[in-house]
Amino acid sequence: MPEFREFDGVICFGGGDWWYHNRGHYDMQMMRHLSAHVPILYVNSIGIRVPSVREGSMFVRRVTRKLRSLSRGFKRVDERWGVCSPFAIPGQRGKGITRAVLPAQVRLAARRMGIRRPLVWVTCPPTADFVDALRPVASVYQRTDRWEEFPQANPAGIQRCDRLMKDKAEATLFCADLLFEEEGAGCRNPVYIDHGVDFSRFAEAGRRADAEGDTAAPEDVRELPHPRVGFIGGIDSHTFDPKLFLDVVQRLPDHRFFLVGACSLPEGWCPHANVTLLGQRPYEDVAAYMAAADVLIMPWNQNEWIRACNPVKLKEYLAAGRPIVTRDFYELRRYDGVVRIAGTADEFADAIRQGVASPDDPERLRARVEAQTWTAKAEALLAALAARGVVPVGTNAPSAAAMEPVRG
Repeated sequence: MPEFREFDGVICFGGGDWWYHNRGHYDMQMMRHLSAHVPILYVNSIGIRVPSVREGSMFVRRVTRKLRSLSRGFKRVDERWGVCSPFAIPGQRGKGITRAVLPAQVRLAARRMGIRRPLVWVTCPPTADFVDALRPVASVYQRTDRWEEFPQANPAGIQRCDRLMKDKAEATLFCADLLFEEEGAGCRNPVYIDHGVDFSRFAEAGRRADAEGDTAAPEDVRELPHPRVGFIGGIDSHTFDPKLFLDVVQRLPDHRFFLVGACSLPEGWCPHANVTLLGQRPYEDVAAYMAAADVLIMPWNQNEWIRACNPVKLKEYLAAGRPIVTRDFYELRRYDGVVRIAGTADEFADAIRQGVASPDDPERLRARVEAQTWTAKAEALLAALAARGVVPVGTNAPSAAAMEPVRG
């Protein structure tokens, strides 16, 4: 039986910024549910890459957002949740300064949350260098994306930090089969726990739209004509394929497309009159936008990032109960019969037409993910940690029967 260790809070080095990123991501959702057990300090991402002035207006937006986040310093969201925006300089040049100043900032914020024996959670690999300075009870590494494939990232530096965390973490969490199969054997403690879904939120939005029609839709899509095709998520060049999307739009002039999410593509990238770009919306409103669509799409790029992905939105789309058309990726092996897979623009457009003409049974789609809640995923994680003798403070020591490998 492993050594029994208690943690009195979680310090989560997140993959996004709490103040301006979508809050449906894996790390934020897992922290939301773990906060029922212990306080959480969410540390906004210190960055994978250095913004470039060549990005034009996007460079200005990135820097402005980061400065606004930094100006908040440490803030409590509620009694059990705090957010820290530490001063850090991204990239290799700022590494020494960041290493000198960041741990002290985080330790101070953690103490203000009452956290003295932390479980440290690493989402972005570069924060691996700061884990030991926080003297954690244990650590968790979230390996849910190929960060080394991120645009303008430093692959060698990320791979070094990735190796460091895989060797030391009490649990290296995988949410995609491909990554788990390719990398799990090389980790000290690999655990597969895939994405959850806020099932009630998305299912209720879909059922309300089914019952009430457009009166349940958000105001900015209520007047859009049917059939409506929706995409909800980040519109970024390493994930979203604008050429495929524009080719599909041209093939379906009688369909109305709407996109909800932050966009980093060049201004004017989409000139078509049957496309409405709505920008980012609060997480609390996302379900209603999904439910307002007749078909939901994932027009992904074909690259290594997407090949190894398992997007949160897939389960959200299913819970909303709308037909789904997507480019192929490895994880879809688990979803045979509940998504339409298309490769070319012609195939994609045809699949959208089929989804509109013969929509899937919404309750059959919802049933596929009904048990896959974030609460269930957080409990699977706690079971995986208990199997290694790591538990929230006040929890009884795990029994021998509980200490079995977990695959959630």
